[in-house]
Amino acid sequence: MGDGGVKPHPTPVADTGARAYLTVSFEQWREHMLKGLGGLGGLGDMGKMMKAAQEMQGKMAALQDELDTMMVEGESGAGLVKATANAKGVLTGLTIDPSIFSAEDKEVVEDLILAAIKDVQSRAQERTRVEMGKLAESMGLPADMNLPGM
Repeated sequence: MGDGGVKPHPTPVADTGARAYLTVSFEQWREHMLKGLGGLGGLGDMGKMMKAAQEMQGKMAALQDELDTMMVEGESGAGLVKATANAKGVLTGLTIDPSIFSAEDKEVVEDLILAAIKDVQSRAQERTRVEMGKLAESMGLPADMNLPGM
């Protein structure tokens, strides 16, 4: 058998009108399947993928910790009210210029405070998006890819 031990099915094709079948040993089948799936039945690629996923998970956890300490600042009223937050958007500080304190300007001051807080939260979201983009690119992914958990 010069064909690697493969022999035709004992039932002639002409008698059944069906497709020809080949009988092969288990070892031949296994070798064929492993060869077609990258040598290890795809397990080598699966192992790489699992390792990459664990690496990404570790990097994302580290980035989450970094976002707690990255500070951003927002402002309103040309700097009369400034808000500080971490990159996750948690407000950590508020500075108000004393020149805006007067009873008749109460609503203006409230609006300025709210505007400064919204500004810092927007900047925090942008900072998080930028940092996530850097992380994604470092792993060979598109910078605008939405990574889970962020």
